[in-house]
Amino acid sequence: MAFQKAFKGTVLVGGGALATVLGLSQFAQYRRKQGEYSLGCKDYELGFQFCVDVRVSLHKTCMFPIKMLAYSREGGVQMCFCDSTPYETKMSLSSVIIVNLAYVEAAECFTEPVNREPPSREAQLLTLQNTPEFDILVIGGGATGSGCALDAVTRGLKTALVERDDFSSGTSSRSTKLIHGGVRYLQKAIMKLDIEQYRMVKEALHERANLLEIAPHLSAPLPIMLPIYKWWQLPYYWVGIKLYDLVAGSNCLKSSYVLSKSRALEHFPMLQKDKLVGAIVYYDGQHNDARMNLAIALTAARYGAATANYMEVVSLLKKTDPETGKDCVRGARCKDVLTGQEFDVRAKCVINATGPFTDSVRKMDDKNAAAICQPSAGVHIVMPGYYSPESMGLLDPATSDGRVIFFLPWQKMTIAGTTDTPTDITSHPIPSEEDINFILNEVRNYLSCDVEVRRGDVLAAWSGIRPLVTDPNSADTQSISRNHVVDISESGLITIAGGKWTTYRSMAEDTVNAAIKTHNLKAGPSRTVGLFLQGGKDWSPTLYIRLVQDYGLESEVAQHLAATYGDKAFEVAKMASVTGKRWPVVGVRLVSEFPYIEAEVKYGVKEYACTAVDMISRRTRLAFLNVQAAEEALPRIVELMGRELNWDDRKKEQELETARKFLYYEMGYKSRSEQLTDRSEISLLPSDIDRYKKRFHKFDADQKGFITIVDVQRVLESINVQMDENTLHEILNEVDLNKNGQVELNEFLQVSCGERK
Repeated sequence: MAFQKAFKGTVLVGGGALATVLGLSQFAQYRRKQGEYSLGCKDYELGFQFCVDVRVSLHKTCMFPIKMLAYSREGGVQMCFCDSTPYETKMSLSSVIIVNLAYVEAAECFTEPVNREPPSREAQLLTLQNTPEFDILVIGGGATGSGCALDAVTRGLKTALVERDDFSSGTSSRSTKLIHGGVRYLQKAIMKLDIEQYRMVKEALHERANLLEIAPHLSAPLPIMLPIYKWWQLPYYWVGIKLYDLVAGSNCLKSSYVLSKSRALEHFPMLQKDKLVGAIVYYDGQHNDARMNLAIALTAARYGAATANYMEVVSLLKKTDPETGKDCVRGARCKDVLTGQEFDVRAKCVINATGPFTDSVRKMDDKNAAAICQPSAGVHIVMPGYYSPESMGLLDPATSDGRVIFFLPWQKMTIAGTTDTPTDITSHPIPSEEDINFILNEVRNYLSCDVEVRRGDVLAAWSGIRPLVTDPNSADTQSISRNHVVDISESGLITIAGGKWTTYRSMAEDTVNAAIKTHNLKAGPSRTVGLFLQGGKDWSPTLYIRLVQDYGLESEVAQHLAATYGDKAFEVAKMASVTGKRWPVVGVRLVSEFPYIEAEVKYGVKEYACTAVDMISRRTRLAFLNVQAAEEALPRIVELMGRELNWDDRKKEQELETARKFLYYEMGYKSRSEQLTDRSEISLLPSDIDRYKKRFHKFDADQKGFITIVDVQRVLESINVQMDENTLHEILNEVDLNKNGQVELNEFLQVSCGERK
């Protein structure tokens, strides 16, 4: 309940009974004027439905916040004042302070975060450890888990969230980066008269609009072209796309339209020209998925949720219900992965939002629980930006095996994918060479024959595990549900599974609704529709100009910071190092080709980054854009993180090794290095081969499996071979079989062989 009134008198800041009585006496006049309200006090321990942030101005010169806790029951309002935050105990009588009030203005509960900045990880761990009991404990820090925490805490529930790895370390950071309603699902809904599919599309389109609104810095509408190569397809797809617009209704981003062949080629010059009839363009949303997930988690933390990454659930805690005699889940035993410390986190309700690992948590509750997750791997590749227009994507609705392939601009690169193959559940999925080549072949089919699509153009690749689920409550338990499933076990464990990125918020709302109903929690309705995520509230498209003007950042860096951090970009800019140049004044880049700067590493630690992998993959997106650039930036990133987190030399070496393994296996570096074909003989004696191998490995000190052109020049100079740069480039071009700008051992031996001749 909101009071948009101004008062004059005295307000007591304190949580004791005396403070309440004296404070309420000052509202006597207001109570007489507003006779329908019955004012009183409710002890904190009994729970509050609302938390109102009251701003007090002393003589209109000094502003400071006071927390007003209020509780509504049967049309009446009971309230007291205290300067403690929502989940602290009451203050003692000695803390009562009387202040002269000029005016009080109270806004609706939780319209503003409790904390200006998210508390440190150490502070969050203390809260987890010392809180007697939470209302809700969420297991899983992906999009859905973070969404559950945000939904719960903004309803006034005492909320905790734990994630055994980093926020968005799993499927949520390995998506196609689209915020979409699902054109193909609408097609199936119409063709099969499937009302469930239709409702799913309708819901997703609503959530798409909401996500674009609450995080405008991290998301934007994206036009997607559907090339047409047969005349009969034009009216067929046009009707389908127009129905997509119609279902969106007021949430339609922009109207779809038809392009002639010539206009389609203007937008996408590399498109296959033969038999092209024209194209249809429709709109969906695109976002920075890992940063979006992080924004949800950070927003939940700012609203008061105790959120912690690298906290693994070892076991579930159970307690016998005295009324039913059943064992009920009442929390979890958690382990700090970074330190090994273990402690109990108790809660009235536990939510399982662990994506592909749904069944492992369900089996902690009931070892006989049937598996409901059917994992499927989706592989994506990243190629240079020139493969797609800067502001338009491409959709292949029917690949050679009946799948759908997207070809999308993202972060000035091009994403192509995805595949859909059954897989095993693992924390470290690896993109297979078979899937990478499948995507490349589909790209070749859609591009002009004079465009050579090379394996070496794959700058990064990843595999994400989709947690497809069967509904245990459905009569057909073998049928995969494309919608999300909320399951409640006999012991009260709430499981949310399935769904997709776009609908994370509505999934969270349904889950928390189920938790409130099942465990009789006192809370209001969901408040997350229209609730800005961190960085979104004061963002504007021209914010980057202020960064350039106020801090002396180069324009590309300023645009990147604004699009990554929103209105928090100014805090990153304040941390930026002086370049020592006339321009830009500040903002030292981590690698020259990308706009990431050193200050982001320092700020990333404030965003709960604990490892080098966190930094290269989810605070920055270097690993997803170019694995070689990420590898080059690693030493500096580790050095900067080491200063912030007090790492010793041994810890730094461990971080470097772990991050390089991550790039090598999970981000496609291994596949990139292994693509060699022995097209020519190496005419060297065995003794010469051994000698050159030793030289190769000497300069490949990090055991990457390749060396760069600079390293080759250094090696040739070390054996007294002088060669001008143009000649070296020509030779390298001949032996660089995958055209990836790197020289592997086999290629290096060919160069050495040529020099001996």
